Amino acid sequence: MRVVESGIGELIQAPDMNAFREWNRTQKSRKLIDKRMTEAEAVSRFVYDGCYIGTELYGTVRCPMSLVREVVRQGVRDLRVAGQGVTELDLWLAAGIVNALDLTYIGLEVYGVSNALRREVESGRLSRVVEWSNAGISWRFKATALGAPFIPVRSMLGTDTLKYSAAKVVECPFTGEKLALLPALILDVGLMHVHRADRYGNCQVEGITGFGVEFARACKRLIISAEEIIDTDEIRRYPDRTIVPYYLVDAVVHAPFGSHPGEMAYRYCRDEPEIKAWVEASATEEGASAYLQEWIHDLPDHQAYLAKVGEERLERVVDGRERRE
Repeated sequence: MRVVESGIGELIQAPDMNAFREWNRTQKSRKLIDKRMTEAEAVSRFVYDGCYIGTELYGTVRCPMSLVREVVRQGVRDLRVAGQGVTELDLWLAAGIVNALDLTYIGLEVYGVSNALRREVESGRLSRVVEWSNAGISWRFKATALGAPFIPVRSMLGTDTLKYSAAKVVECPFTGEKLALLPALILDVGLMHVHRADRYGNCQVEGITGFGVEFARACKRLIISAEEIIDTDEIRRYPDRTIVPYYLVDAVVHAPFGSHPGEMAYRYCRDEPEIKAWVEASATEEGASAYLQEWIHDLPDHQAYLAKVGEERLERVVDGRERRE
């Protein structure tokens, strides 16, 4: 295939599928072992300075927030980050722990552009920012799940997003038309929040699945947080609901309200006042630092965070949830 155009962005991680397959063969066990641990244990064991890390979610749905806060709490530095996000990647940017960014959408939806992202980009503190469309980064995960070093798509053609990406435009060998080749995205560490998991890591999700199926298959290490831990027999009763099998998972963390202030389909709605509080605090660097101190650094763990949120607020988001007909 003849390359006719290339984005000017620099790949943050090479799509070496042979190395990834070798990793899965030699480093991923298929033994049924109990993988339950705390946020602190999972992050200290698998997240490290400079790793290429990403989160799986859909807007504020199923945000792995208890894990995200623990990464900030432990002071991990120089992260190379991939993904789309609202509050979770915003916290990492505000904490100054991101070095390079595969950027799709990091914003605050109805509240506008992310203040933390703007500051990090305009200050030059990010060494690299590579742009992708939302669909584009999802398809990059899909390429990895398929075992291919790239995936051909029409997305991003004719846009400045392609110009600032690391994609390449080629002539299709069958039709001669232009196609964008998006490189596979292989994460060192992935964070994902689900409705249910068993002790081994079999995971089930209700409602929208986002790009969870592909994401889970594109991570060297996958840390799962779950609203509840259930018995494996219950998992086997509804095998069609299991979108992540145990052998992809390295850690299972029990985290009720683990998406807060985001939402979980049929369990609780998002905490709009808390998201608005972050928007207002993050308007300045000083306000963002004060928020991080109060809601992360001054609290030892997720349980302390929930205690600070309080039962009344948690009951309110449960009462406001979408209900099944």
